[in-house]
Amino acid sequence: MAEEKIVDPPTKQRGDATPSTSSELEALASGSVNEKKLLRKLDTRLLPAVSILYLLSFLDRSNVANARLEGLTTDLKMTGNQYLTGLTLYFLGYVLFEIPCNIILKRTTPKFWLPTLTIAWGVVATLMGVTQNLSGFFAVRFFLGVTESGLFPGVVYYLSMWYKRSERQYRISLFFSCASLAGAFGGILAYGISQMRNVGGYHGWRWIFILEGLATIVIAALAYLFISNYPTAVNWLSDDEKSYIQARLRADSDSTNDEQFSWAEVWVACKDIKCWLYGFGFHTMSLPLYTLSLFLPTIIKDMGYTAAQSQLLTIPPYALATIFTVFCAWYSEKLGRRAPFILFTSSLAIIGYIILLANENPTKKPGVSYLGTFFAAVGIYPSVALVLSWPANNVSGQTKRATANAMQISIGNLGAVIGTQLYRPNTAPRYVLGHSFALGYLAMNLVVVSLLWWILKRENTRKSAHLASNPSTKGFHDSEEDLAEGDRHPRWLFSY
Repeated sequence: MAEEKIVDPPTKQRGDATPSTSSELEALASGSVNEKKLLRKLDTRLLPAVSILYLLSFLDRSNVANARLEGLTTDLKMTGNQYLTGLTLYFLGYVLFEIPCNIILKRTTPKFWLPTLTIAWGVVATLMGVTQNLSGFFAVRFFLGVTESGLFPGVVYYLSMWYKRSERQYRISLFFSCASLAGAFGGILAYGISQMRNVGGYHGWRWIFILEGLATIVIAALAYLFISNYPTAVNWLSDDEKSYIQARLRADSDSTNDEQFSWAEVWVACKDIKCWLYGFGFHTMSLPLYTLSLFLPTIIKDMGYTAAQSQLLTIPPYALATIFTVFCAWYSEKLGRRAPFILFTSSLAIIGYIILLANENPTKKPGVSYLGTFFAAVGIYPSVALVLSWPANNVSGQTKRATANAMQISIGNLGAVIGTQLYRPNTAPRYVLGHSFALGYLAMNLVVVSLLWWILKRENTRKSAHLASNPSTKGFHDSEEDLAEGDRHPRWLFSY
């Protein structure tokens, strides 16, 4: 494969000849560029590569749940609470290093940074398979969080350099659907790999980490060939296609603007209640998300199934959740709505946890509780995908959007930190504490999303009234002053 020239992300310069008006876009489109074909080309080139990396990321962070069934805690002589502490350390590393990882991405390139990051966590994940004691388990989990922290926010930023606002949510949701797909693959792989117990003197749980970690390293090495940089730096686009991508981004958002970092804009984000609500929207979903992904094999096993049966029984809920996540992503983009879909899918998850809590004896009625896991998975994953893509659509001003994204991930993952301490062994098999917290968080999600929906709709109404009374209001890109207003500009309408 020919080498791509590595350049910085494209920026808007005064006097730049790249088309930026709708008439120029139409001129390009009437020539050699077909927008639908171009989007299909971008999707084919960009999404498979980053989606595979995220699948590996979620697989390597959640396979500890499968390894636990194969004797991880017994061999390392750890108590149930010590195991939970190891899960918590992952999220502490994730929260602490998410922003530094994003800074490195800005200073390097996606083609270098994303595969390098993947190799790093692949090495750490492999080391999990040879750790010999509790201290080693704690250290590996912490550094796994450190090395994985930059992938999701990095890919969200990366996609924003290629797609318009209205196109990002669907692509981010497709990308995130690999989280539930990883759960399904994890069950299949854990079942097969666990049959290698005692091969080379290693128990099955060690082989789960070693083989999946090595697979991550190999695929990441190949990713250097397939991850692209920014639109102006690739050789698989024609000059007209590059110009068209730049023009449509300029007409749509601030992705190509030359904005310098400003602490004042950081403070603007911190004062904006919407940015906090995006964070709390993810916070109220991250606890159910990670408790499900980290404890589902154990929850199913405690219904009375064997370890092998439990590994296989995790597959159907995750598979259905993947299908439903993709469907919700497509349909919500088609209708141009986020909040109603989140409220609906979160309500499905609430039904799931009500079923789990209502079954007083899961070992006698395992089918009832197993049905509850389907509702939980099908409700949680689409909601998380839609919540995480919201700021990418709605926040303008590059510094403000970067701050809002950081706030969302940091505030959100604090929910995961809490969740890792809830599914204690002494609460099995009904897990009232963990299920109750998940149910309460989902109920709070309905409140947060409803409030955010109302605020966004109110601000759009206010802006529309302003435009009606001031029809001469300048366009979003008409001047430096207009650009500086970001999402506060009257012509910037929010997606809700």
